[in-house]
Formats: sequence, structure tokens, C-alpha cells
Amino acid sequence: MAHRINNFEEYKTEYQNSVENPEAFWEEQANRFQWRKKWDKTLEWNFSEPRIEWFKGGKMNITENCLDRHLAERGDKTAILWEPNDPNEEAIHLTYRQLHQKVCEFANVLKANGVKKGDRVCIYMPMVVELGIAVLACARVGAVHSVVFAGFSSSALADRINDCICKVVLCSDGNFRGAKKINIKSIVDEAVDACPCVESVIVLKRTGEEINMKEGRDHWWHDELAKVDANCPAEEMDAEDVLFVLYTSGSTGKPKGVVHSCAGYMVFTEYSFRNVFQYREEDVYWCTADIGWITGHSYIIYGPLLAGATTMMFEGVPTYPDAGRFWDICDKHQVNIFYTAPTAIRALMGHGEEVVTRSKLDSLRVLGTVGEPINEEAWHWYNDLVGKNRCPIVDTWWQTETGGIMISPMAGITKLKPSFATLPLPGVQPLLVDGEGNEIEGNGVEGNLCIKFPWPAMARTTYGDHGRFKNVYFSTYENLYFTGDGCKRDEDGYYRITGRVDDVINVSGHRIGTAEVEDALDDYKNSLLIYAYQQELIKQNFDTVVTKAEIQNYYDKNLDELELKENIFKGRYVKTAFDAPKLDLLRKLFRSNKEEDKEDLLEYCRQFAADYHLDESKWVYFSKFADKLPMEVKNSTYYLSNNKYYSYTADSSKYFLFIHGYQIKGRRSPLSLVQEKIREIILNRNKLLFLKDLEDKLYQKAISTNKIKIHQ
Repeated sequence: MAHRINNFEEYKTEYQNSVENPEAFWEEQANRFQWRKKWDKTLEWNFSEPRIEWFKGGKMNITENCLDRHLAERGDKTAILWEPNDPNEEAIHLTYRQLHQKVCEFANVLKANGVKKGDRVCIYMPMVVELGIAVLACARVGAVHSVVFAGFSSSALADRINDCICKVVLCSDGNFRGAKKINIKSIVDEAVDACPCVESVIVLKRTGEEINMKEGRDHWWHDELAKVDANCPAEEMDAEDVLFVLYTSGSTGKPKGVVHSCAGYMVFTEYSFRNVFQYREEDVYWCTADIGWITGHSYIIYGPLLAGATTMMFEGVPTYPDAGRFWDICDKHQVNIFYTAPTAIRALMGHGEEVVTRSKLDSLRVLGTVGEPINEEAWHWYNDLVGKNRCPIVDTWWQTETGGIMISPMAGITKLKPSFATLPLPGVQPLLVDGEGNEIEGNGVEGNLCIKFPWPAMARTTYGDHGRFKNVYFSTYENLYFTGDGCKRDEDGYYRITGRVDDVINVSGHRIGTAEVEDALDDYKNSLLIYAYQQELIKQNFDTVVTKAEIQNYYDKNLDELELKENIFKGRYVKTAFDAPKLDLLRKLFRSNKEEDKEDLLEYCRQFAADYHLDESKWVYFSKFADKLPMEVKNSTYYLSNNKYYSYTADSSKYFLFIHGYQIKGRRSPLSLVQEKIREIILNRNKLLFLKDLEDKLYQKAISTNKIKIHQ
């Protein structure tokens, strides 16, 4: 099996080797896998086309490395451990031998339904064990899987099916999300009606509710399995054949399908999984993500199974039946490695310590975060209360497009700093550049984060639109992959992601980003006007019309130095408990005027409410679509219409969807852009100066430690 770095000296040596001779480094990692035919050339690339080919000429199948090669030594070891939504329902343990059999059986189902190498299969399913089986079955037969998060609307699903020209759709009858039962098949029916490419829909019976089954097109999962056996040799794949397409934020235009290929993705995800988490043979590993996102692909399915690990899938939500569910599960299954989003951590913090301390959590050895940088308050809560000051936290930075973790501590090896992703993995060569593309050298600097050399798991193209791939990632700076993120490199050479570059402003030469903000919000909530008022709304349980005068009165009483102006609440912006990829999508939805984007937005809101066990009547919600919202939504949301603010309370200040912002001469200038530097500059200077004019700056006034004053 693959080598695991054991100490920081080994890390430094391995990193240096990987930079000096990257091809030899990745050859060494690739040699640990099972190949039908070894590659002819390790790497061919240029970032001008761009064209990236790793292990060119190699032949393999990723499922032989996920399953077949483990059967001799790990056949009876649990491969997938599935925990259902209902804690009273029995968990499922699938051994590697059982998983291999089920994958082969369903691979034969796909072939019986006309699926062959290169065909696309759309998977729109809840987090059931069959979802993992379906993903691997597609890879087994050489089909390209396109997993769509089962919270998207029918129009969004149809867009993705049509863009990928999927022949088959896999779904369930329904989905359990906390106390709710959601009809999945009706969404699929509506989508497929607009998708002439779809020949078959295979339906898993999960909830048992009544659904429509179209004769000749729709087939029950269990009926199809009854027709096949478990003999299914894996299809031989070229190293650069497409493994999957995963759609990312792209709702303002054609959906953006990120393409990942077979061999490089295989090598990188296994290596990063084993080393970042310092995986041990006996570990039970749990990533709480949904397989509909890249985290689920790389670090629920492929990375862990390639490493021969026990990987857990969870169908439910963190607050059902109560907010201690995560920690109950950790004890129940003796989880050793726990990987979740800062979003979830911040949400659960609001439920108090008792729901955590009732669980022992003594099996935990490594904690991780993914999706966005974690703020310091959440980091310390996670470290102190969950990890009991003995579990290293790996704060991982990566993207859908990178395929795997790029910058991260290695558990127990890298010295930690709260909210820092720390150091790049071996084989990853980051650099910071200024606005002109000049490299910013040394430490104690900040700039735009780029990668200067290809790594095996990087995306190869955007499905059906290579020009878009080039324009988005390789046109900003010559011969560099541009991540789109701003980044600081401190005096120790540690990297800290500061947020998306398109969501920052410059204040007196300082970048104001979206990442480090949570620290400022934690310490200076009363300085940020929206938060103070939002919390007061919740506290007072408002359910009637709230006027601007009432808002003004609130500030007159509580922040006597605040001057509230007419345009404070114009415009729109998303500030939510969603993780970064979802937040990015929401921003794009709000910029769009398309009717289908409005539907996607509302679907996200509903999914958010379901995830956090909220009644829809408990949402807190501003929307530029207010006048277009259906009446039943209007009656159960907080929205902006005709300059009046309607609200219903949320269960807790930690659970809300809140959209706010500024509009200055048509330019979107959200309040939460004022985030990255607040804490740092206040601590260093005891005040913060924002410069503003209508075209170039957002603010003009001084902010002292706990007061803010805004002038028109």
C-alpha cells in the first residue's frame, strides 16, 4: 500500500523531492496501484491550451483499485458503513467482498439498460448506500457518472441531464431528511419530461410512497437486480478517459460541468486521503458531506476505498432527532476520523455544550474541516469541546476543480494555526501573484492564489466547452492555474485563504475578503449593523410588518453613534450557514433574473430548512424575488417588498438564511465584504478607516472597537 509520511522532516523531504522532480514523485505513487498496462509517458502538459495528461497510455479501472485488489487481504473488512436518517433504523455494514458483489450486480443492470463505455449516467439520489454502489458501478462499466445533489429543482436537474446528454437517470422514490419525507421521483419526472436524451429511469424504493412509474421508461431497482448475476469484469479504461462530470456554480448561464479523468484522480485522492488524515488500517472514517459535491466523490467514495478504509455514509441531518446526532454517531460507531464543514460546526455551536458533552467522543483521533476556512471561535469550540484538545484539526483547502486536497495540515505532523490551511501537500506548487500576474515572493505577503505546475487530480476541461475552461482558469494569468481565491502567506510560510477575489474590496490598500470575517463577527457583532438587528428580530419574535422607522428606532436606542441611511437595505447579498460552494451558487442565483434561477434559489432555501430541521415558517429571508414569490412562500418567509420588512422568527440566531447588502449606482457592494481585516486592524490600530466614494469605495468613516458610524 501507499507510503504515509510519519513526521515533519519526512514531509519537508518529500515536498522538496516532489517539486524538484514531480514526475518521478508521482510515478512512485502510481506504481502502488493495479494497472492493466503501465503508462508510456508520465506527464504531458501546457497551460496555454490548456492540456494536461498524466500517465499517458496507461490502462486501468479505478474500481479494481477500490475493490478487487483489496479482496484477498480485506475482503471481510467493512468498506461502507451506512447510518440511516432514523436512529432507530439499523445501520448497514458492507464488507469489501459484499460491496464488490453489489457493484458488479448493478454494473450488469446498467449494461442491461444499454449503458456502455463513455455513456453518461445521471444520479439524483439521497445519501443511501445504493448511491455509492451506483457511482462505482458506473466506473466499473466505463460510464461517466454525473451526480446531482438531490436538493436541486427539476429545472436545474434537467439542465444538467441535457448538458451531459445522459442516457440513464438513477433516483429513489423519496428521501428522508430529518422529520420530513421528500418526493424525489416527482422532481425527476418533471425534469426528464424536458430531456429527450433519457432512455431509462431506474428507481430505488426507499420511502415506499406512491409514485408515478412510466411504462417502458421507468424500472424498479430491485426488479432489475433480480435479472442479473454478479459476474462483471471491469472495463479497461485509458488513464485519461473521463471518470465523472460534476456540475458547479454556473446557473447564470450554461451549467459548468467539471471533468475529471481516471488515473490521475485515483493516484492523488488516495495519496491525499492517506497522508492528510494520517489514516491507519483500523480507523473508522466519517466525512459528513453529500456525495453530490466533490467532497463526497473524493473523500467518501474514491479516496477512502482506494486506501482500503472503512468509510461512513450518513443519510440524515445534524439536528435530527436533536443537535447531538453527529456526536451520538461518533460514539455509536467509534469514529476515529471526523471530517465536516465549518458551516455545520457553527450551526451546532448554537445548541449549547450539553448535546456534545453527553457523548464520550473518546474514539476520535483526527478532526477535519472542508468547504471554507474555519473561523477562530469555531476552531476553538471544535478543538476544545469535540476534540478535547487532543485531536489535530486538518483545515483543508481545495476545490471541485482541483479534485483533492491541495493545502492542509497533516494530522499530528504539521504545527497548527487556527484558520490557516498551513502548507501545500507534496506535489502541489502554489504561488501568490499581484493583479498583473507578478509573483509575490517571501513571507508576510498576500495576493491571488495560483498553482504553477499540474497535479494529477486537476480537472481536464469543462464538459462540452473547453474554451470556457480556459477562460475561467487559465486566462487571467499566463501559464498559471488561477484558483479565484485571495490568500495570505504569513511569516512562517503558512497559507490562509481570504476568500474569493471577486468578493473583495480594497480599503487603504488592504484586501477585504469573505473568510477571516467570522472572527470579526464573533468579537464585534455590535459593530455590524445587520447582525445586531437580525438578532433582535429573533429575540423579540417579530411576526408583523417592520418599517424603516422601527429599524431606525432600534439603532437610536442601541447604537447612538450609528446613522442609518435610506439605501442601507437596498440590493441583495447572501449570508448563510451554507458552505462555500453552495454560497457561491447562491450569489450567482441572486444576480440572475431568470425564472429557473428563482426556482433553484427557493429549492436551496427549502433544503436548508430541511437540513437544519426548521419549519419553512421559521425562515429569515430577504429576496429581490419577493414580488414573484408564491403566496405560500410569502406567508412563511422574511422578505423585502415595497420597502417594508416582513419577518418570522428563527429557532435560533444560528439558524437563518439572511440576504442583505448595498446597491450603489447599480454596483453590488455587500456588507459582508467588510470582513477580512476588521479583527486584525482593530487589534493593531484600535480603529478601522474605510474610504468610500460611489464608484470606487464602499465606506467612509471611522470604526472604533465596538461602534460603527456610516455616512452617506
